[in-house]
Amino acid sequence: MQSDPLSYILATIATPDIEEDVDADVEQEAELEPPWRVFIINDDVTTFEFVIRILQSVFEKDLMTAEQIAWVTHTKGSCYVGTYPRSGAETRVSKAKFAAQLEGFPLRFHMEPEE
Repeated sequence: MQSDPLSYILATIATPDIEEDVDADVEQEAELEPPWRVFIINDDVTTFEFVIRILQSVFEKDLMTAEQIAWVTHTKGSCYVGTYPRSGAETRVSKAKFAAQLEGFPLRFHMEPEE
């Protein structure tokens, strides 16, 4: 038996799973945010390979979808990428732009609220 009652009580109390609570809050917050549409804009410098890699890694597109988006962007000037909660759209666009800057590409995106 432990000599200190407080130590015994603290040792037997289950600690709450804080990560689950935070994840639930983030999911609820995302559900409350208005959806925003993200479009990628064509330029004459950014390579197809880089665009495809960004679409896969940042926007979580499979290879076939990423290739289709890259082709439509190249031929039409822009293409719809996806709809995300506003903060999610801003985060993805920021990550993509930052990665493009590191590689010296002028990759651009457009965001608009979904109506």
